Amino acid sequence: MRETEVSAVLPVYNDLAALRTAIPRSLETLEGIAPGRFELIVAEDGSTDGSAEFVRDCEAKDPRVRLFHSDERLGRGRALNRAFAGANGSIVCYYDVDLATDMQHLSELVGAIRDGHDIATGSRLLPESAIVRSGGREIASRGYNMLVRTILRSSLYDHQCGFKAFRRDRLLPLLPSVSAEHWFWDTEVLIRAQKNGYRIRELPVQWQEGEGTTVRRKDVVEMGSAVLRLWWRLHVEEG
Repeated sequence: MRETEVSAVLPVYNDLAALRTAIPRSLETLEGIAPGRFELIVAEDGSTDGSAEFVRDCEAKDPRVRLFHSDERLGRGRALNRAFAGANGSIVCYYDVDLATDMQHLSELVGAIRDGHDIATGSRLLPESAIVRSGGREIASRGYNMLVRTILRSSLYDHQCGFKAFRRDRLLPLLPSVSAEHWFWDTEVLIRAQKNGYRIRELPVQWQEGEGTTVRRKDVVEMGSAVLRLWWRLHVEEG
């Protein structure tokens, strides 16, 4: 196999059903983007539903698939950090295993890095985006992103879309400063990247809400608290 250019990461926790679709669809899409020059890493984070065993079987049959298993829950952010550190590609990307973001956009995401951007991120909140989402989640998402833009002075519109690509040599030096271990990782990476002058491209996407996703009151409180904690670290602790 030729030198790896693209490493795609699927963060996984008890997602066996989704993996049965995501792995073959990913291999097909990546082969069209970087023929013979990609790898698919499954960052499996302490699953108990047979996800690890399924990916291990895929890995044995196809050398393009790599399993990164953890016996204990690391959290989404730490699982991604581990996968990116062990990736071989000069371009690393990840997307949610439910393929909520239409895979047709992956070529454009990787293309933005090839064109010289340090980070490319999908956005559900640009005028050209097309999304299908319940009213409660839509209100929570827009409120959260407005909070990030206002308090953390971000120029981006959607910070939590699980569809991002990076220049690996630019991402890795940034990660030691990122303290978020779970869902807030996405926002913190983008905020710290902007603070350090990284070139970021935000791309409109077609996105459809996955099954069983809900927003609870405690989630909204935690969102606001995470934003305030990062503001404190950036402006008080780190100066």
